[in-house]
Amino acid sequence: MALFLSVFPIVLLIYLMVKRNALPSYIALPWIAVVVLIIQLIYFGTDITTVSANIASALIAVQTPITVIFGAVLFNRFSEVSGVTNTLRKWLGAINPNPVAQIMIIGWAFAFMIEGASGFGTPAAIAAPILVGLGFHPLKVAMVALVMNSVPVSFGAVGTPTWFGFGPLQLPENQILEIGSMTALIHAFAALVIPVMALRLIVSWQDIRKNLVFIYISVFACVVPYLLLAQVNYEFPSLVGGAIGLLISVFVANKGIGLAKVENTLENGNVTKGEVIKALFPTGLLIAILIITRIKQLPFKAMMNDATSWVSVQLGSLGLFDISNGLIFSLKNIFGTTISSSYKLLYVPALIPFVVTVLITIPVFAVSASKTKDVFVTSLKQTKNPFFALVGALIMVNLMLVGGDGSMVKIIGKSFAEATGEYWTLFASYLGAVGAFFSGSNTVSNLTFGSVQLSTAELTGLSVSLVLALQSVGGAMGNMVCINNIVAVSSVLNINNKEGEIIKKTVVPMTVYGVIAALVALFIIPIFYAV
Repeated sequence: MALFLSVFPIVLLIYLMVKRNALPSYIALPWIAVVVLIIQLIYFGTDITTVSANIASALIAVQTPITVIFGAVLFNRFSEVSGVTNTLRKWLGAINPNPVAQIMIIGWAFAFMIEGASGFGTPAAIAAPILVGLGFHPLKVAMVALVMNSVPVSFGAVGTPTWFGFGPLQLPENQILEIGSMTALIHAFAALVIPVMALRLIVSWQDIRKNLVFIYISVFACVVPYLLLAQVNYEFPSLVGGAIGLLISVFVANKGIGLAKVENTLENGNVTKGEVIKALFPTGLLIAILIITRIKQLPFKAMMNDATSWVSVQLGSLGLFDISNGLIFSLKNIFGTTISSSYKLLYVPALIPFVVTVLITIPVFAVSASKTKDVFVTSLKQTKNPFFALVGALIMVNLMLVGGDGSMVKIIGKSFAEATGEYWTLFASYLGAVGAFFSGSNTVSNLTFGSVQLSTAELTGLSVSLVLALQSVGGAMGNMVCINNIVAVSSVLNINNKEGEIIKKTVVPMTVYGVIAALVALFIIPIFYAV
């Protein structure tokens, strides 16, 4: 009975989000959180104080991802209103008339960089219209955008799926770094195949063969710095890797290296070099601020993470409210329990760099006060649905973790361990993909199933870091078939009632991705790591 009640909320969640009249994640996840709450109170007999403390903790913890989403949306809304996106669209489209070059530059390298900065579905929403504007078929573009936007996702939105998605597991810093390192290595091998599979959805094998040299130059230009950076940092491998890859891809395409010659039917001279430099300024500033605030040798990272108490006040039975020197807002000993939660105002990648970058660049692009207000208000409205989805996911996860060895996730983990044993590495990534499929987010997938994966790894004796890396890879590859992303890109491109057709095509590279992940986990990872 305990196993049935532990699995039931997850099965119900999947059903609610894939049935004919599916519920969106912002409705389904809060309802499932209520179901878990009832099970905890009635069957597991958890006391109301512990339940209430975990709910309060989730409400504080949700401020981290939701402010990152707000910052990412704000940055992209500003880029649209200021004309930055339009300038980049013209520039990227006019670099080389070869369709393969255009797809790799815009759908791969440019989207790779945008994923690193923003995440949350923005790359497909930005890159896809550019490709359609260059004459590509909208339905095929939607598929390509979804498949291409997989490799960088685990480090999207400044690494949010990795450092926040596994946050509730309370892992040490060095282990999160190891998870990120393994994740990047698995993605790197997948990148040898997935971009080619994506291209095949829109161009012929003949075109791919003719331009294969350029394709792999573009792939390696993004993946090599991405993989190297992931060995020392889990926040901006995708952002920096994508930026380097984009610059190299553009340079190589300009020179025509590895590309078949195609008749130029594009309009040249649409944008000047000065306009391009100005349009790249916000992204460049964003990357610069991130690097400055994340390098350990500089003083800013330590200052922003300074947990030394500055002001403390007891809020009755609610707990001890504390503000640190680094402006970390914490609620400790919630309702008299040992449960605490906090929000790092300066270090969470929201206020810095997104909001600061937008505020700095507003006068550079002479955006009016009314347009600026509209950008902020619209961005805030766009965070409403993700807020409810994330609140539901965090409450659900927090409550499923209650009970130590007798918790719901431990019960599920034990059943998985008994069923698969040492072969769980073959299936781990697909569980992550299921999480992304119904939630629309690698971050939410990691939040939802990270604890289950951890429990399964511990019970089977498998490497925890490896299993969690497979979870993160799965959450990224699940973006290809994710209902939310498919609906979003279809809406942007004005495609109606083609969701089923898109999934039928994208599920193939997603399945291949999982096979590659399992093979790398079995044969490659042990060579580089002590697993």
